[in-house]
Amino acid sequence: MDLSRNFIVYNLRYFLLSSTKKSYVQQTRYIRLAEVGKLETPKLQGKYETGQLILHRVFGYRGVILFPWLARVYDRDIPNKKEENSDRNFNSVGKEVKGRTHTFYQVLIDQRDCPYIRAQTEAVTFLGNHESSRSLYAIPGLDYVAHEDILPYTTNEKTALQHELFDKFLTYDSDRDPCFIAQETLKAWQKKNHPWLELSDVHKETTENIRITVIPFYMGCRENQTTSVYWWRYCIRLENLGDLSVQLRERHWRIFSLSGTLETVRGRGVVGQEPVLSKTLPAFQYSSHVSLQAPSGHMWGTFRMEREDGYAFDCRIPPFSLESKTEETPIPDVEP
Repeated sequence: MDLSRNFIVYNLRYFLLSSTKKSYVQQTRYIRLAEVGKLETPKLQGKYETGQLILHRVFGYRGVILFPWLARVYDRDIPNKKEENSDRNFNSVGKEVKGRTHTFYQVLIDQRDCPYIRAQTEAVTFLGNHESSRSLYAIPGLDYVAHEDILPYTTNEKTALQHELFDKFLTYDSDRDPCFIAQETLKAWQKKNHPWLELSDVHKETTENIRITVIPFYMGCRENQTTSVYWWRYCIRLENLGDLSVQLRERHWRIFSLSGTLETVRGRGVVGQEPVLSKTLPAFQYSSHVSLQAPSGHMWGTFRMEREDGYAFDCRIPPFSLESKTEETPIPDVEP
């Protein structure tokens, strides 16, 4: 079998990509082999289109692209003279680090793979469009994927992906490439919810071979007669770039509000877990929420990590801004 053209999935729990594009390695025991489709050559330039089937390079799940977003990536691993002498506090929120435009994609995840991936699959939440509503909406099985984490593939199956929104958002057209195209419901959904879906800033920093990526999202505001409460969701990905396994033990957050308050939050693990980042399972991703009684603020902090050799260290979480926005925010240049 030509593995450079055919992708084989077998449970996704122990899937590992080698560093070469033409060789794909599966580790530990083999379970339930099934052919998914034919791999395509990843794009080094240009964007993937709506309807492109993908495999996530790190988490291994199957998905389909809904639309792209252009984001500003602030990478503290890139040398910057201004930062060398700056203190790591809320005044150093990352804007002095040069932002570089990068493409991310809104991806619908195949629900068959959700139990086996180390990323929350019901992470996109927002408060809704009506001030009278107090409901928190959760959109299941959505992710934001960087261009370099996309592995494209093709299939002849009309029901290539299992997700409750797949048939509502996309339709099969054998004459198109990719063969799934956006329905009007997808375009209307994007237009209605773009303030809560929009990805604008991405922050990255590496400590002791542990890379932390943070993406903040504005969720909306809730008002009553005396106060306004602004909500944000932040998605965090931890990735072990080294050879030794590392376990996350504690979190330490500092949250500054424009109202003048500074809050400290400490606790064991994250979202009730203390994930291990190993050579075979190097990444973990989760989302959480924060509220302020002001339209903007900053967050920064550390994760206490423990390496398999007993060495413990604090892994820096890159500072990031919390900025509110209105529903009238212009729709970015996306291609549904």
